[in-house]
Amino acid sequence: MKLSNVLIKPIITEKASGSSEVGKYTFSAVLTSSKEEIAYEVKRLFGTDATAVKTSIVPGKSKRIGRTNRYAKTGKWKKAVVSLKKGQKIDLFEKKV
Repeated sequence: MKLSNVLIKPIITEKASGSSEVGKYTFSAVLTSSKEEIAYEVKRLFGTDATAVKTSIVPGKSKRIGRTNRYAKTGKWKKAVVSLKKGQKIDLFEKKV
């Protein structure tokens, strides 16, 4: 799932789901994107206002290839944590019970 040219996909883990209750949402973004571009894309896609965007570059991991003793490294990626205004939310992250 590719959301746009800046945001690649939402990160849906247990920790990210817990932080979505306080208005923080986590996305995987393109490495060359800036905080302003990420905030603009969140506003354009979801109609919400971002108060803060925190980014970090996550290094790649070494993964074993098959049953051999060879390893390959996955690529690095950018993680963006977007804080929204109070009272706003993104329905993409809501739990379905």
